Amino acid sequence: MELGESSGSNSSVDDTWAKLVPLDSRFSDIELKSNEITICSEIKCSQSEKQEWCKITREKDQISALMQNMSSNPILVDGTVVQEDDTTIIRCGSEIVLGPETDGFMKYMLKVMPTKEISKKELKIILDPEHAKCSICLNVWHDVVTVAPCLHNFCNGCFSEWLKRCQAKHASILCPQCRAVVQFVGRNHFLHSIEEDILQSDSSIRRSAEDIALLDSYASIRSPLVISNGRKTNRKRNRAPADEENVRDLPCPQCGTEYAGFQCNERTVHLQCQACGGMMPSRSNTSVAQHCLGCDRAFCGAYWHALGVSRSDAYPICSHESLKPIAERSVTRIPFLAHEKNRHEQDITEKVIRQMGSSLQNVVSEWITMMSNRELDRTRMRLNHAEMITPQSHVCSECYDKLVSFLLYWFRITLPKHLLPPEALQRADCWYGYACRTQHHNEEHARKRNHVCRPTRGSHMS
Repeated sequence: MELGESSGSNSSVDDTWAKLVPLDSRFSDIELKSNEITICSEIKCSQSEKQEWCKITREKDQISALMQNMSSNPILVDGTVVQEDDTTIIRCGSEIVLGPETDGFMKYMLKVMPTKEISKKELKIILDPEHAKCSICLNVWHDVVTVAPCLHNFCNGCFSEWLKRCQAKHASILCPQCRAVVQFVGRNHFLHSIEEDILQSDSSIRRSAEDIALLDSYASIRSPLVISNGRKTNRKRNRAPADEENVRDLPCPQCGTEYAGFQCNERTVHLQCQACGGMMPSRSNTSVAQHCLGCDRAFCGAYWHALGVSRSDAYPICSHESLKPIAERSVTRIPFLAHEKNRHEQDITEKVIRQMGSSLQNVVSEWITMMSNRELDRTRMRLNHAEMITPQSHVCSECYDKLVSFLLYWFRITLPKHLLPPEALQRADCWYGYACRTQHHNEEHARKRNHVCRPTRGSHMS
Protein backbone atom coordinates (compact mmCIF):
# COMPACT_ATOMS: atom_id res chain seq x y z
CA MET A 1 0.00 0.00 0.00
CA GLU A 2 1.54 3.33 -1.04
CA LEU A 3 1.13 5.96 1.65
CA GLY A 4 1.46 9.70 1.24
CA GLU A 5 4.38 11.32 3.03
CA SER A 6 3.39 13.35 6.08
CA SER A 7 4.10 17.05 5.90
CA GLY A 8 5.21 17.04 9.51
CA SER A 9 1.98 18.21 11.14
CA ASN A 10 0.85 16.40 14.25
CA SER A 11 -2.06 14.11 13.59
CA SER A 12 -4.88 13.62 16.03
CA VAL A 13 -6.17 10.69 14.03
CA ASP A 14 -4.64 7.25 14.50
CA ASP A 15 -6.73 5.40 11.93
CA THR A 16 -7.19 5.94 8.23
CA TRP A 17 -9.85 8.64 7.79
CA ALA A 18 -9.94 8.56 3.98
CA LYS A 19 -8.45 6.89 0.92
CA LEU A 20 -7.56 8.00 -2.57
CA VAL A 21 -8.88 5.09 -4.62
CA PRO A 22 -7.31 4.75 -8.11
CA LEU A 23 -9.87 4.06 -10.83
CA ASP A 24 -7.27 1.76 -12.38
CA SER A 25 -7.50 -1.34 -10.16
CA ARG A 26 -3.86 -2.28 -10.90
CA PHE A 27 -2.74 0.37 -8.44
CA SER A 28 -3.12 0.42 -4.66
CA ASP A 29 -5.18 2.79 -2.55
CA ILE A 30 -3.45 5.75 -0.91
CA GLU A 31 -4.39 5.90 2.76
CA LEU A 32 -4.81 9.28 4.46
CA LYS A 33 -3.99 9.02 8.17
CA SER A 34 -2.72 12.51 9.00
CA ASN A 35 -4.84 15.63 9.16
CA GLU A 36 -2.34 17.22 6.78
CA ILE A 37 -0.47 15.06 4.29
CA THR A 38 1.53 15.47 1.10
CA ILE A 39 0.67 12.88 -1.55
CA CYS A 40 3.56 11.29 -3.44
CA SER A 41 2.59 8.59 -5.93
CA GLU A 42 2.53 7.59 -9.59
CA ILE A 43 0.97 10.28 -11.72
CA LYS A 44 0.78 8.31 -14.97
CA CYS A 45 -0.50 4.78 -15.58
CA SER A 46 2.49 4.00 -17.80
CA GLN A 47 5.23 5.25 -15.44
CA SER A 48 6.48 3.90 -12.12
CA GLU A 49 8.13 7.18 -11.14
CA LYS A 50 6.51 8.82 -8.11
CA GLN A 51 6.04 12.56 -7.69
CA GLU A 52 4.54 14.91 -5.14
CA TRP A 53 1.35 16.28 -6.67
CA CYS A 54 -0.89 17.62 -3.91
CA LYS A 55 -1.29 18.43 -0.23
CA ILE A 56 -4.51 17.40 1.51
CA THR A 57 -5.68 19.05 4.73
CA ARG A 58 -8.64 17.58 6.57
CA GLU A 59 -11.45 20.05 7.31
CA LYS A 60 -13.06 20.49 10.74
CA ASP A 61 -16.29 18.83 9.58
CA GLN A 62 -14.28 15.56 9.33
CA ILE A 63 -15.91 14.63 5.98
CA SER A 64 -14.20 17.01 3.54
CA ALA A 65 -10.68 18.25 2.87
CA LEU A 66 -8.77 21.12 1.27
CA MET A 67 -6.60 19.98 -1.63
CA GLN A 68 -3.70 22.13 -2.90
CA ASN A 69 -2.17 21.41 -6.31
CA MET A 70 1.59 21.02 -5.84
CA SER A 71 2.35 19.80 -9.36
CA SER A 72 3.13 21.81 -12.46
CA ASN A 73 0.14 20.29 -14.26
CA PRO A 74 -3.47 21.48 -13.90
CA ILE A 75 -5.52 18.97 -11.89
CA LEU A 76 -9.16 18.32 -12.70
CA VAL A 77 -11.41 17.94 -9.62
CA ASP A 78 -15.03 17.03 -10.39
CA GLY A 79 -14.69 18.75 -13.75
CA THR A 80 -13.13 21.95 -12.34
CA VAL A 81 -9.54 22.87 -13.27
CA VAL A 82 -7.22 23.52 -10.30
CA GLN A 83 -4.03 25.29 -11.37
CA GLU A 84 -0.61 25.03 -9.67
CA ASP A 85 -0.72 26.18 -5.99
CA ASP A 86 -4.50 26.70 -6.17
CA THR A 87 -6.80 24.96 -3.68
CA THR A 88 -10.24 23.36 -3.80
CA ILE A 89 -12.54 21.46 -1.46
CA ILE A 90 -12.84 17.70 -2.04
CA ARG A 91 -15.49 15.44 -0.56
CA CYS A 92 -16.37 11.77 -0.51
CA GLY A 93 -16.84 10.73 -4.14
CA SER A 94 -14.80 13.60 -5.63
CA GLU A 95 -13.00 12.52 -8.82
CA ILE A 96 -9.41 13.77 -9.19
CA VAL A 97 -7.64 13.60 -12.56
CA LEU A 98 -3.93 14.47 -12.43
CA GLY A 99 -3.72 15.75 -16.00
CA PRO A 100 -5.14 15.26 -19.51
CA GLU A 101 -6.67 11.77 -19.72
CA THR A 102 -5.38 11.41 -23.28
CA ASP A 103 -1.82 11.56 -21.87
CA GLY A 104 -2.46 8.65 -19.51
CA PHE A 105 -2.63 10.58 -16.24
CA MET A 106 -3.96 8.76 -13.17
CA LYS A 107 -7.52 9.20 -11.88
CA TYR A 108 -8.44 8.89 -8.21
CA MET A 109 -11.64 9.05 -6.21
CA LEU A 110 -11.75 10.24 -2.59
CA LYS A 111 -13.38 7.75 -0.23
CA VAL A 112 -14.03 9.05 3.29
CA MET A 113 -14.10 6.23 5.81
CA PRO A 114 -17.05 5.92 8.20
CA THR A 115 -16.27 7.28 11.65
CA LYS A 116 -16.15 4.82 14.51
CA GLU A 117 -18.89 5.28 17.06
CA ILE A 118 -17.29 5.25 20.50
CA SER A 119 -20.59 4.74 22.28
CA LYS A 120 -24.23 4.52 21.42
CA LYS A 121 -26.71 6.17 23.72
CA GLU A 122 -30.41 6.38 23.12
CA LEU A 123 -32.18 9.58 24.04
CA LYS A 124 -35.77 9.06 25.01
CA ILE A 125 -38.04 12.04 24.42
CA ILE A 126 -41.52 12.11 25.93
CA LEU A 127 -43.77 14.43 23.95
CA ASP A 128 -47.44 15.14 24.56
CA PRO A 129 -49.28 14.90 21.20
CA GLU A 130 -51.07 18.13 22.17
CA HIS A 131 -47.74 19.90 21.69
CA ALA A 132 -47.36 18.43 18.20
CA LYS A 133 -50.55 19.81 16.69
CA CYS A 134 -51.03 22.34 13.92
CA SER A 135 -52.91 25.40 15.22
CA ILE A 136 -54.72 25.72 11.88
CA CYS A 137 -56.32 22.26 11.55
CA LEU A 138 -55.84 21.20 15.22
CA ASN A 139 -54.48 17.78 14.17
CA VAL A 140 -51.00 16.30 14.63
CA TRP A 141 -48.65 17.82 12.07
CA HIS A 142 -48.48 16.31 8.61
CA ASP A 143 -45.31 17.09 6.60
CA VAL A 144 -44.47 19.69 9.23
CA VAL A 145 -43.04 23.11 8.31
CA THR A 146 -41.51 25.67 10.67
CA VAL A 147 -41.81 29.45 10.31
CA ALA A 148 -39.21 31.94 11.52
CA PRO A 149 -38.40 33.88 13.58
CA CYS A 150 -41.19 32.69 15.94
CA LEU A 151 -40.48 28.96 15.22
CA HIS A 152 -44.11 27.79 15.29
CA ASN A 153 -44.96 24.62 13.36
CA PHE A 154 -47.80 23.78 10.97
CA CYS A 155 -48.86 21.21 8.40
CA ASN A 156 -47.33 21.96 5.01
CA GLY A 157 -50.75 21.97 3.33
CA CYS A 158 -52.33 24.17 6.02
CA PHE A 159 -49.62 26.84 5.92
CA SER A 160 -49.42 26.71 2.12
CA GLU A 161 -53.13 27.62 1.93
CA TRP A 162 -52.60 30.38 4.53
CA LEU A 163 -49.69 31.74 2.48
CA LYS A 164 -51.75 31.61 -0.71
CA ARG A 165 -54.65 33.54 0.85
CA CYS A 166 -52.35 36.21 2.32
CA GLN A 167 -50.72 36.72 -1.06
CA ALA A 168 -54.12 36.95 -2.77
CA LYS A 169 -55.11 39.73 -0.33
CA HIS A 170 -51.69 41.44 -0.75
CA ALA A 171 -51.42 41.24 3.03
CA SER A 172 -48.33 40.71 5.19
CA ILE A 173 -47.57 37.07 5.97
CA LEU A 174 -48.22 36.66 9.68
CA CYS A 175 -47.84 33.55 11.82
CA PRO A 176 -51.33 32.01 12.25
CA GLN A 177 -50.51 31.23 15.89
CA CYS A 178 -48.82 34.35 17.31
CA ARG A 179 -49.29 36.92 14.49
CA ALA A 180 -45.58 37.64 14.25
CA VAL A 181 -44.32 38.68 10.82
CA VAL A 182 -42.99 35.59 8.99
CA GLN A 183 -39.63 36.00 7.25
CA PHE A 184 -38.85 32.37 6.45
CA VAL A 185 -40.61 29.01 6.18
CA GLY A 186 -39.17 25.57 5.50
CA ARG A 187 -39.82 21.88 6.03
CA ASN A 188 -38.62 20.51 9.37
CA HIS A 189 -37.23 17.01 8.83
CA PHE A 190 -36.39 16.47 12.51
CA LEU A 191 -39.96 17.18 13.64
CA HIS A 192 -41.25 15.07 10.75
CA SER A 193 -39.62 11.99 12.30
CA ILE A 194 -41.20 12.87 15.67
CA GLU A 195 -44.54 13.29 13.92
CA GLU A 196 -44.22 9.75 12.52
CA ASP A 197 -43.27 8.32 15.94
CA ILE A 198 -46.34 9.90 17.54
CA LEU A 199 -48.67 8.44 14.91
CA GLN A 200 -47.08 5.01 15.27
CA SER A 201 -47.58 5.05 19.03
CA ASP A 202 -51.25 6.09 18.79
CA SER A 203 -53.01 5.14 15.55
CA SER A 204 -56.30 6.65 16.76
CA ILE A 205 -55.07 10.16 15.99
CA ARG A 206 -53.99 9.25 12.45
CA ARG A 207 -55.96 10.97 9.69
CA SER A 208 -57.75 9.14 6.94
CA ALA A 209 -56.04 8.51 3.60
CA GLU A 210 -58.49 10.92 1.94
CA ASP A 211 -57.64 13.75 4.36
CA ILE A 212 -53.91 13.20 3.86
CA ALA A 213 -54.28 13.17 0.06
CA LEU A 214 -56.24 16.46 0.22
CA LEU A 215 -53.63 18.04 2.50
CA ASP A 216 -50.81 16.92 0.20
CA SER A 217 -52.61 18.51 -2.76
CA TYR A 218 -52.50 21.87 -0.96
CA ALA A 219 -48.83 21.60 0.04
CA SER A 220 -46.57 23.91 -1.97
CA ILE A 221 -43.53 24.32 0.31
CA ARG A 222 -40.84 22.00 -1.00
CA SER A 223 -37.70 23.97 -0.21
CA PRO A 224 -37.02 26.94 2.13
CA LEU A 225 -38.88 30.15 1.25
CA VAL A 226 -37.58 33.64 2.05
CA ILE A 227 -40.53 35.97 2.54
CA SER A 228 -40.55 39.74 2.10
CA ASN A 229 -43.36 41.63 3.80
CA GLY A 230 -43.50 44.88 1.94
CA ARG A 231 -40.46 46.59 3.40
CA LYS A 232 -39.20 48.97 0.75
CA THR A 233 -35.65 50.19 0.46
CA ASN A 234 -35.05 53.90 -0.04
CA ARG A 235 -33.36 54.02 -3.40
CA LYS A 236 -31.75 57.15 -4.83
CA ARG A 237 -30.84 56.48 -8.42
CA ASN A 238 -28.89 59.73 -8.89
CA ARG A 239 -25.98 58.56 -6.72
CA ALA A 240 -23.83 55.70 -8.01
CA PRO A 241 -22.50 54.37 -4.66
CA ALA A 242 -26.01 54.21 -3.20
CA ASP A 243 -27.18 52.61 -6.42
CA GLU A 244 -24.72 49.77 -5.99
CA GLU A 245 -25.70 49.25 -2.37
CA ASN A 246 -29.40 49.18 -3.19
CA VAL A 247 -28.89 46.65 -5.98
CA ARG A 248 -27.22 44.36 -3.48
CA ASP A 249 -30.18 44.83 -1.10
CA LEU A 250 -32.54 43.36 -3.71
CA PRO A 251 -32.87 39.57 -3.32
CA CYS A 252 -32.70 38.66 -7.02
CA PRO A 253 -32.22 40.17 -10.52
CA GLN A 254 -35.99 40.29 -11.15
CA CYS A 255 -36.51 42.50 -8.10
CA GLY A 256 -34.98 45.43 -9.96
CA THR A 257 -35.56 44.51 -13.62
CA GLU A 258 -38.43 42.95 -15.55
CA TYR A 259 -37.62 39.75 -17.42
CA ALA A 260 -40.08 37.86 -19.65
CA GLY A 261 -42.96 40.04 -18.45
CA PHE A 262 -42.38 39.44 -14.73
CA GLN A 263 -40.86 41.59 -12.02
CA CYS A 264 -40.86 40.90 -8.29
CA ASN A 265 -42.83 43.16 -5.98
CA GLU A 266 -42.39 43.84 -2.28
CA ARG A 267 -44.40 40.72 -1.34
CA THR A 268 -42.79 38.20 -3.70
CA VAL A 269 -41.68 35.00 -1.97
CA HIS A 270 -38.17 33.87 -2.90
CA LEU A 271 -36.44 30.49 -3.11
CA GLN A 272 -32.80 30.05 -2.15
CA CYS A 273 -30.72 27.99 -4.58
CA GLN A 274 -29.10 24.94 -2.98
CA ALA A 275 -26.08 25.16 -5.30
CA CYS A 276 -24.98 28.80 -5.21
CA GLY A 277 -27.07 30.32 -2.41
CA GLY A 278 -28.61 32.90 -4.74
CA MET A 279 -32.31 33.86 -4.80
CA MET A 280 -35.06 33.51 -7.39
CA PRO A 281 -38.80 34.26 -7.17
CA SER A 282 -41.00 31.31 -6.23
CA ARG A 283 -43.36 30.99 -9.20
CA SER A 284 -46.09 28.44 -9.72
CA ASN A 285 -47.16 29.91 -13.07
CA THR A 286 -43.94 29.26 -14.97
CA SER A 287 -43.08 26.29 -17.16
CA VAL A 288 -39.41 26.44 -16.15
CA ALA A 289 -38.43 23.96 -13.43
CA GLN A 290 -37.23 25.47 -10.14
CA HIS A 291 -37.07 22.29 -8.06
CA CYS A 292 -35.36 18.93 -8.51
CA LEU A 293 -38.08 16.28 -8.67
CA GLY A 294 -35.76 13.79 -7.01
CA CYS A 295 -35.03 15.73 -3.79
CA ASP A 296 -37.41 18.76 -3.89
CA ARG A 297 -34.47 21.15 -3.46
CA ALA A 298 -34.44 24.45 -5.34
CA PHE A 299 -31.82 25.22 -8.03
CA CYS A 300 -31.73 28.51 -9.92
CA GLY A 301 -29.66 27.55 -12.98
CA ALA A 302 -32.49 26.42 -15.26
CA TYR A 303 -34.70 29.39 -14.34
CA TRP A 304 -32.17 32.16 -14.99
CA HIS A 305 -30.78 30.39 -18.07
CA ALA A 306 -34.29 30.33 -19.59
CA LEU A 307 -34.58 34.09 -18.99
CA GLY A 308 -31.12 34.80 -20.37
CA VAL A 309 -29.85 36.22 -17.07
CA SER A 310 -26.15 35.72 -16.34
CA ARG A 311 -24.16 35.79 -13.13
CA SER A 312 -22.92 39.10 -11.73
CA ASP A 313 -21.06 40.35 -8.66
CA ALA A 314 -24.38 41.35 -7.10
CA TYR A 315 -26.27 38.12 -7.79
CA PRO A 316 -24.85 34.58 -7.64
CA ILE A 317 -26.34 32.33 -10.32
CA CYS A 318 -25.32 28.71 -10.77
CA SER A 319 -24.78 26.92 -14.07
CA HIS A 320 -27.88 25.63 -15.88
CA GLU A 321 -26.19 22.22 -15.58
CA SER A 322 -27.28 22.18 -11.93
CA LEU A 323 -30.87 21.31 -12.94
CA LYS A 324 -31.53 19.55 -16.25
CA PRO A 325 -33.96 17.00 -17.69
CA ILE A 326 -32.75 13.41 -17.30
CA ALA A 327 -32.81 12.93 -21.08
CA GLU A 328 -30.35 15.82 -21.55
CA ARG A 329 -27.80 14.56 -19.03
CA SER A 330 -24.82 12.37 -19.83
CA VAL A 331 -22.64 10.06 -17.76
CA THR A 332 -18.97 9.20 -18.33
CA ARG A 333 -18.13 7.30 -15.15
CA ILE A 334 -19.89 4.95 -12.77
CA PRO A 335 -21.17 7.04 -9.82
CA PHE A 336 -19.47 6.58 -6.45
CA LEU A 337 -22.90 5.61 -5.01
CA ALA A 338 -23.38 2.71 -7.42
CA HIS A 339 -23.63 -0.82 -5.97
CA GLU A 340 -23.71 0.60 -2.44
CA LYS A 341 -20.25 2.21 -2.96
CA ASN A 342 -18.66 -1.22 -3.46
CA ARG A 343 -15.81 -0.47 -5.88
CA HIS A 344 -15.24 -4.16 -6.63
CA GLU A 345 -18.80 -4.42 -7.98
CA GLN A 346 -18.30 -1.16 -9.85
CA ASP A 347 -15.15 -2.56 -11.51
CA ILE A 348 -17.09 -5.67 -12.60
CA THR A 349 -19.87 -3.58 -14.11
CA GLU A 350 -17.31 -1.47 -15.96
CA LYS A 351 -15.57 -4.58 -17.34
CA VAL A 352 -18.88 -6.10 -18.49
CA ILE A 353 -19.87 -2.95 -20.37
CA ARG A 354 -16.44 -2.77 -22.01
CA GLN A 355 -16.53 -6.45 -23.02
CA MET A 356 -19.98 -5.94 -24.52
CA GLY A 357 -18.48 -3.30 -26.81
CA SER A 358 -20.88 -0.72 -25.39
CA SER A 359 -20.48 2.43 -23.31
CA LEU A 360 -21.85 3.48 -19.94
CA GLN A 361 -23.93 6.18 -21.63
CA ASN A 362 -25.55 3.67 -24.01
CA VAL A 363 -26.37 1.27 -21.17
CA VAL A 364 -27.90 4.03 -19.04
CA SER A 365 -29.91 5.41 -21.99
CA GLU A 366 -31.30 1.94 -22.70
CA TRP A 367 -32.41 1.47 -19.10
CA ILE A 368 -33.90 4.97 -18.93
CA THR A 369 -36.12 3.93 -21.83
CA MET A 370 -37.13 0.77 -19.96
CA MET A 371 -37.89 2.85 -16.87
CA SER A 372 -39.99 5.21 -18.97
CA ASN A 373 -41.94 2.21 -20.32
CA ARG A 374 -42.72 1.17 -16.71
CA GLU A 375 -40.71 -2.06 -17.05
CA LEU A 376 -38.84 -1.62 -13.74
CA ASP A 377 -39.87 -1.96 -10.11
CA ARG A 378 -39.04 1.44 -8.62
CA THR A 379 -39.08 0.34 -4.98
CA ARG A 380 -35.30 0.80 -4.57
CA MET A 381 -35.16 4.12 -6.43
CA ARG A 382 -33.88 6.47 -3.74
CA LEU A 383 -35.63 9.55 -5.08
CA ASN A 384 -38.67 11.47 -3.97
CA HIS A 385 -41.71 11.04 -6.22
CA ALA A 386 -40.10 7.93 -7.76
CA GLU A 387 -43.28 6.95 -9.59
CA MET A 388 -43.43 10.38 -11.28
CA ILE A 389 -39.88 10.31 -12.67
CA THR A 390 -39.69 10.39 -16.50
CA PRO A 391 -36.87 11.19 -18.96
CA GLN A 392 -38.23 14.76 -19.09
CA SER A 393 -38.04 15.25 -15.31
CA HIS A 394 -35.62 17.90 -14.10
CA VAL A 395 -33.14 16.53 -11.57
CA CYS A 396 -29.93 17.78 -9.95
CA SER A 397 -26.55 16.12 -10.47
CA GLU A 398 -26.72 14.28 -7.13
CA CYS A 399 -30.13 12.78 -7.90
CA TYR A 400 -29.00 11.85 -11.41
CA ASP A 401 -26.15 9.86 -9.85
CA LYS A 402 -28.71 8.10 -7.63
CA LEU A 403 -30.85 7.31 -10.68
CA VAL A 404 -27.87 5.93 -12.64
CA SER A 405 -26.91 3.79 -9.62
CA PHE A 406 -30.47 2.42 -9.50
CA LEU A 407 -30.40 1.59 -13.22
CA LEU A 408 -27.00 -0.09 -12.98
CA TYR A 409 -28.36 -2.34 -10.22
CA TRP A 410 -31.07 -3.55 -12.62
CA PHE A 411 -28.53 -3.88 -15.44
CA ARG A 412 -26.37 -6.17 -13.31
CA ILE A 413 -29.13 -8.18 -11.66
CA THR A 414 -30.68 -9.08 -15.02
CA LEU A 415 -27.34 -9.74 -16.75
CA PRO A 416 -26.86 -13.31 -18.08
CA LYS A 417 -24.12 -15.00 -16.05
CA HIS A 418 -22.03 -15.92 -19.07
CA LEU A 419 -21.35 -12.20 -19.63
CA LEU A 420 -19.69 -11.80 -16.23
CA PRO A 421 -15.86 -11.96 -16.03
CA PRO A 422 -14.44 -15.27 -14.70
CA GLU A 423 -13.48 -13.87 -11.29
CA ALA A 424 -17.06 -12.71 -10.73
CA LEU A 425 -18.57 -16.08 -11.69
CA GLN A 426 -16.64 -17.86 -8.95
CA ARG A 427 -18.18 -15.78 -6.14
CA ALA A 428 -21.12 -16.92 -4.02
CA ASP A 429 -23.98 -14.51 -3.30
CA CYS A 430 -23.84 -12.71 0.04
CA TRP A 431 -26.80 -13.66 2.24
CA TYR A 432 -27.59 -9.99 2.80
CA GLY A 433 -27.11 -8.95 -0.84
CA TYR A 434 -27.06 -5.23 -1.59
CA ALA A 435 -28.05 -4.50 2.05
CA CYS A 436 -24.88 -6.07 3.48
CA ARG A 437 -23.14 -3.76 5.94
CA THR A 438 -19.94 -5.80 6.14
CA GLN A 439 -19.00 -4.85 2.56
CA HIS A 440 -18.42 -1.26 3.69
CA HIS A 441 -15.64 -2.01 6.18
CA ASN A 442 -14.29 -5.44 5.12
CA GLU A 443 -12.50 -5.26 1.76
CA GLU A 444 -12.01 -9.02 1.54
CA HIS A 445 -15.71 -9.73 2.06
CA ALA A 446 -16.65 -6.99 -0.43
CA ARG A 447 -14.41 -8.66 -3.04
CA LYS A 448 -15.12 -12.37 -2.39
CA ARG A 449 -18.94 -12.22 -2.29
CA ASN A 450 -21.45 -11.01 -4.86
CA HIS A 451 -23.43 -8.11 -3.42
CA VAL A 452 -25.45 -7.19 -6.50
CA CYS A 453 -28.25 -9.54 -5.54
CA ARG A 454 -31.41 -9.60 -3.48
CA PRO A 455 -31.07 -10.33 0.27
CA THR A 456 -32.06 -13.79 1.46
CA ARG A 457 -31.66 -12.86 5.12
CA GLY A 458 -32.29 -9.77 7.21
CA SER A 459 -34.92 -7.06 7.26
CA HIS A 460 -34.51 -6.16 3.56
CA MET A 461 -35.90 -9.44 2.27
CA SER A 462 -38.76 -8.91 -0.18
